[in-house]
This record gives sequence, structure tokens and C-alpha cells, in this order.
Amino acid sequence: MQRINVIGTSGSGKSTFSQKLADALGYPYIEMDALFWQPNWAESTDEAFFATLEQALASPQWVLDGNYHRTVPIKWRQVDTIIWVDYSLTRTLFQAVKRAITRCLSQQELWPGTGNRETFQKTFLSRDSIVWWTMKTYSKNRARYLAVMADPNFAHIRFVQLRTPAQANQLIQQLKEKKTLVTEPRSNA
Repeated sequence: MQRINVIGTSGSGKSTFSQKLADALGYPYIEMDALFWQPNWAESTDEAFFATLEQALASPQWVLDGNYHRTVPIKWRQVDTIIWVDYSLTRTLFQAVKRAITRCLSQQELWPGTGNRETFQKTFLSRDSIVWWTMKTYSKNRARYLAVMADPNFAHIRFVQLRTPAQANQLIQQLKEKKTLVTEPRSNA
């Protein structure tokens, strides 16, 4: 596992998992939302977004956090592993709402230098609502990712489907242990 894309519906926990995975492996963490969103919630053009993504993926090892289906030809060109955070709709929706409330209350800037913050209005009462987006895309994403896993064009990619947080934690623990075994010096005894 050298080049990993973590995918999943908004609110699934893919960013939290991706950061933990990158830390466990010692790989750079790349968040696609941070590459895409500009100040004042302006969207990058595809041309600019694709160029930024290409540059971010130039290193030999990385954990890429994000979907953006239109970027598949770029991000999966060299990917060797795709990890799908595929929790239940109930859990995903709960996590999306909890995260949205926390961000609204804390007013934390989502991506440094953008000034983008979640507001109650935008998060819960607009057509751009992340909660609505989660509900709207959950089933579509599941169907898409199940199809991708079965697609012979992607047979060279290792797919890992995580259905529970326990599975996610177990995978990270296994990778930490494996890395420890690889990096520990051998004794001369």
C-alpha cells in the first residue's frame, strides 16, 4: 500500500480515517476538498483542480481523502489501494449532523486560508446543505462503488470495504504493527 484513495459518502468519517491512516503509515495526507474549495466557497475550475491534484499526487506515497468522481482518471492512474468507508446510512447521517453542528458552533475554518466556515443556514437550510447532500448521495455512492469494485478495468486495484468503525480501527492497528515490524532493527543475538 503506497498510494491509497479513501472514499465514502460525505459524513462517513473518511477524513478522520484518512488522517489516522496517513499518520500510521507516515505518508502525506491529501484532502481533495482542500484542493478544490477556494475562499468564499468558490469552486475551482476543473482545469485548476486537476492540475493541483496532479501535483499533489506526484510523490511516491500518499493517502488521498475524497471522492470527486470526475477525477478518477487522474487519482486512480497510480493508485494501488482504495479503501471505502461504507458505514450504514444511519451512522453516516448521524456523523454528518454531529460534525455539522460541531463546525457551526466552533466556527472553525475548514481549509486554511479559505475563510470557509459552516453556518447553520448553509448547513441545514440551504440546497447546499451537507446533510441533504449526504442523504441524497448515499445510495448512489454505494451503487457506484459496488460497480467499481466489480469492474474488470479496475482489477489491478486492491479494494478494502470497511463496514464498521471497528474494522477501520483494526486495519489501522494492523498497519501500525506491520510498520513497527518492518522498521525495528534486527538483533544480532
